[in-house]
Amino acid sequence: MLALLVAGCSLLLGQQPGTLAVKAARIDVTGAGAMLELDLDVNLSGPMQDALDHGIPLTLRVEVAAGAWPHRTSVARQLELRWYPLSRRYQLREASGEDVRSFTTRTYLMAALTSLRLQLPARFASLPQATRLRVSVGLDPAALPGALRLPALFEPAWHLAAPDYHWAAP
Repeated sequence: MLALLVAGCSLLLGQQPGTLAVKAARIDVTGAGAMLELDLDVNLSGPMQDALDHGIPLTLRVEVAAGAWPHRTSVARQLELRWYPLSRRYQLREASGEDVRSFTTRTYLMAALTSLRLQLPARFASLPQATRLRVSVGLDPAALPGALRLPALFEPAWHLAAPDYHWAAP
């Protein structure tokens, strides 16, 4: 009976959702346009860590919106977290870019998420002062392999989304 209780508790712990929080966000206007600087705090759940460690990429979808309807402008970016067993490296790359960063451990990969810089369209460089900005970040279940999409929709262990983060343009 005690063994069943311990096994049941470990199964429940395996179903705990991961956590994701946007600690800080800001838009930095440079000569080349606008850059979104993000500070994410990410803790993957057990099944997410297992999937990543078995070479299944996890994709985070980052959506940035400025202004209010009908003058709202928005853009979405995707960040791919991946493990390459042959090279024994974790990689972080933006799906639309060529910038690939490699790490020797998953800890370093998660630490890299605390200082992300993502290129934004030029229209974000010329936002009026005090424009309301919103960023939302979450796991993109549509980017998972087919066999994991259904569990990602229903199992709590696959839920990974941060509350929206709001701020005003300087």
